[in-house]
Amino acid sequence: MNYQYKIGCSLSNLKGIRDFIRNTLNENQVPELQISSVVLALDEMCSNLMIHAHHCNPDHILELHINQEQHSYIFEIIDEGNLFNINEFIEPGMERLVQEKKKGGLGIRLVKSIMDKIEYTSEGGRNICRLTKEL
Repeated sequence: MNYQYKIGCSLSNLKGIRDFIRNTLNENQVPELQISSVVLALDEMCSNLMIHAHHCNPDHILELHINQEQHSYIFEIIDEGNLFNINEFIEPGMERLVQEKKKGGLGIRLVKSIMDKIEYTSEGGRNICRLTKEL
């Protein structure tokens, strides 16, 4: 299985990304609870890229690829924006977030807890964020 979806970097396009992921995984009979968690993680990653790397410019394009390999799904988010490696981000402690009443900072923690593996590469001027989920 190999599915691809391209979309402009406008936050209004996130629904299309969520629908694409949900429909693809439903088609492959993935349980609903796992679909919902993967949709949540990828929505977070795509929205962060749209906001921070592309400044919500709808002319900039994100590609989302979904590949199945035996018992795992590999999700690739491909773009040409500024590279942000989630694995190099130092997460603030939960106590600090609560004390400072910060609204952000939980998305990366959430993605890391849902996905089994997160990798970053850059090829030919394009960034690839590869997220793997064992199902």
